[in-house]
Amino acid sequence: MQAEKHLTGTLVLSVFTAVLGFFQYGYSLGVINAPQKVIEAHYGRVLGDGTSPDLATSPHILTMYWSLSVSVFAVGGMVSSFTVGWIGDRLGRVKAMLVVNVLSVAGNLLMGLAKFGPSHILIIAGRAVTGLYCGLSSGLVPMYVSEVSPTALRGALGTLHQLAIVTGILISQVLGLDFLLGNDEMWPLLLGLSGVAALLQFFLLLLCPESPRYLYIKLGKVEEAKKSLKRLRGNCDPMKEIAEMEKEKQEAASEKKVSIRQLFTSSKYRQAVIVALMVQISQQFSGINAIFYYSTNIFERAGVDQPVYATIGVGVVNTVFTVISVFLVEKAGRRSLFLAGLMGMLISAVAMTVGLALLSQFAWMSYVSMVAIFLFVIFFEVGPGPIPWFIVAELFSQGPRPAAIAIASFCNWACNFIVGMCFQYIADLCGPYVFVIFAALLLVFFLFACFKVPETKGKSFEEIAAVFRRKKLPAKAMTELEDLRGSEEA
Repeated sequence: MQAEKHLTGTLVLSVFTAVLGFFQYGYSLGVINAPQKVIEAHYGRVLGDGTSPDLATSPHILTMYWSLSVSVFAVGGMVSSFTVGWIGDRLGRVKAMLVVNVLSVAGNLLMGLAKFGPSHILIIAGRAVTGLYCGLSSGLVPMYVSEVSPTALRGALGTLHQLAIVTGILISQVLGLDFLLGNDEMWPLLLGLSGVAALLQFFLLLLCPESPRYLYIKLGKVEEAKKSLKRLRGNCDPMKEIAEMEKEKQEAASEKKVSIRQLFTSSKYRQAVIVALMVQISQQFSGINAIFYYSTNIFERAGVDQPVYATIGVGVVNTVFTVISVFLVEKAGRRSLFLAGLMGMLISAVAMTVGLALLSQFAWMSYVSMVAIFLFVIFFEVGPGPIPWFIVAELFSQGPRPAAIAIASFCNWACNFIVGMCFQYIADLCGPYVFVIFAALLLVFFLFACFKVPETKGKSFEEIAAVFRRKKLPAKAMTELEDLRGSEEA
């Protein structure tokens, strides 16, 4: 009941506005999928003009430019993700999200105007700039949402990042149908359309309160933090959260400022950093972006007559099960959902491989492949999809959180780039056995999560930090620490 009282109109507006950044991320992930053949044909015409007509007929050149068009988005994300902590602390969470929207608008304009210049260059440049925006947004949004959310709703609201992503993917796939925008005339508009969401977010951010944690802990503005909390929580007494912030502020003050280098060199943060990086790696190397980027192509190989509609079906399933995960994450907990999702994806990857490998012998194996793809996406949305985006913000207190989110975001984007750039080549090399690689990786990720990923459901940042301390200390030392709790020595 208390959690329901905390769900105010201002909190809903703030979270909705913030996750529009993830909507743009999802749109950019999915938009490149459906119109692949149309844009590749346009590349061939542009590259075939002038002195190098052979380029138009070279599949290697077209594959290179197309792979770069897909994956350069992640390069932009990698570059900008390291500045998340700096810009978030320098400008504040809300102002930072306002400023970085300039990058989104610029990137979408470049893609929207692609037909008026060298289209392959403009698309690659536009996706790189959009990637810069999404790299910053993918760090700032979880930071803001985790800091404005009450503990009881932090997991459910954190899952909305993933809902925004899959909604963006689905809308981009529907608009990418050839009778809508995925045709030779309208594809530039299709690529640049997420700039509308950037403009909407810009104006809505003007109505959103700043993070009370940022105001209190970073700036020391007690009264402003209280006002922000009252706007976000309604008539609830803010003093309990203020007291928690004060405790966190004192701990952050004693820690001093934590740099990225210190995160890796200090034994205090090592276990949390390893977990933060591994959940990001598992999200990307699970093989999900191979589905998002190239599902139309995969469905073609599986013998599906209308692969674009099958891809949209994946988007619908993706969205529905993300909504379900919003309700599951606070009931079942982060760790159990993460484990269930990884194991389900592992089984689905094996089934997908069997279906593709035996397709030439049994026509009905195309249905096995299709069902496996849908189950793969469903299990991804149960845990490995939404949880990495917000669990990193939960694993670290205010001091190390910006640096931790920066390195986790960089890791996520680096893995995203590797999958986007290499999958087409690996798929051509491995044929139907490409998902064996992902199945092996999923087994590694499952075993790691079994032994190392803690449960963060319903815990404060201090309690989560204590879990890692407890793992490192022997029982006797732990008992002594409990005896000293509350004292200055502790």
